[in-house]
Amino acid sequence: MEARDVNTAADAKRIVTERDIKNVKVGFIDVDGVMRGKYLSGEKFLGALDHGFAFCDVVLGWDTNDQLYENVGTDFTGWHTGYADAQIRILPGSCREIPFEPETLFFLCEFAAEAARLCPRNLLGRVLERAEPLGFRANAAFEYEFFMFNETPDSAREKGYRNLQPISPGFFGYSVLRCSTFSDLYHELLGLAETMDFPIEGIHTETGPGVIEAALAVTDAAEAADRAALFKTFVKVWAQRRQMMATFMAKWSNDYPGQSGHIHLSLDHADGSGSAFFDADQPMCMSAVQRHFVAGQQRYMAELTAMLAQTVNAYSRMVPGFWAPTHATLGCENRTTALRIIPGSAKSQRVEFRLGSADANPYIVLAAALGAGLLGIERQLEPVEVVQGNAYAREHDASLELPTSLEQAAEALRGSEVARELFGDAFVDHYAGTRVWEALEYRKHVSDWEMQRYFEII
Repeated sequence: MEARDVNTAADAKRIVTERDIKNVKVGFIDVDGVMRGKYLSGEKFLGALDHGFAFCDVVLGWDTNDQLYENVGTDFTGWHTGYADAQIRILPGSCREIPFEPETLFFLCEFAAEAARLCPRNLLGRVLERAEPLGFRANAAFEYEFFMFNETPDSAREKGYRNLQPISPGFFGYSVLRCSTFSDLYHELLGLAETMDFPIEGIHTETGPGVIEAALAVTDAAEAADRAALFKTFVKVWAQRRQMMATFMAKWSNDYPGQSGHIHLSLDHADGSGSAFFDADQPMCMSAVQRHFVAGQQRYMAELTAMLAQTVNAYSRMVPGFWAPTHATLGCENRTTALRIIPGSAKSQRVEFRLGSADANPYIVLAAALGAGLLGIERQLEPVEVVQGNAYAREHDASLELPTSLEQAAEALRGSEVARELFGDAFVDHYAGTRVWEALEYRKHVSDWEMQRYFEII
């Protein structure tokens, strides 16, 4: 039995039993988009397929540095609850081969019971349920930029994350020279993606030293987010196994553009009648459904920015001229805008959501992008403007201005009635609190810029 044939708990039991798998690897995505997990014995896994298993809920109560959230309104777990166990559900259809662990299988999981209210994967599921009564099925494809370095976790720390060595020098986007020189690396990555079922549709060098862009193949929205989470995790695993490092940090250097996590989105009619976005008789082949959808994304982008740009660092990317939007702008085939209409056929008509950075949690950013669009359809919203030319050089309606810091974005999210309608009070309060925490942690830090600016002169 092949991993791709596993769909049910019975299938999962069969493949583990047939292969006499002694240990199974399971993983889930936390609020920050980090995959957490463990190995389970084959016997434990088989029982957990029916009844789930328990995992300490501290993983919903700490940051990427394992520091506990305190005094930011995240009351689901903490010292006051004693950090009890949360219930975890195994997702049989997520079964994957691991090429470098041939006697192990991997399964994704999600939180269940009360913890499901805060679970990023459940969040996306609730948004997709909103599409059902509207008669739509959502499709998505993520594309990521990431830098590759001839470094290890140890060497990067020893250098204090300064003077890191990318795998190749200079600016050389779309380089056949680079991808041919490193062809073994590219083919290994393509093979990993195929084996682990997050297939790559296209891959090339981007602008900057050692930077690569990979476009994942389009699929239904839930599977697209799963693939994105697996891609980001296992690209980093693969790189470190090669004594290299891959980073999806939004902006690691002042000298180079930031790293995006763009999402291509479309809706089909759930009855099988085809694209809900395509209308050959309309400008840009854009149906009324797509027009309302992008209008919702545009209208609510500022309120939801904390879900789209989730780290302090992500706001360093959102500056004019660095390929990231500064306002909730809309354009046709325009890469200076936040929303890029891509006109085409019924198969290819879509919108590219360009605000998300590479470090964003794929479930959360997709939930925000889809939720805002669906609300636009429900409310029959219309776009504010369609930008022609350079969006950075224009004056825009004040309603299109985006938050310029994580703290500002978190407060906007906490006060957003739209966010609470789409995602629920429990998620909004918890998630906004985690973003406030992240901003406060940053404030404790003294940067190199401050030392150079103030130490002698001020």
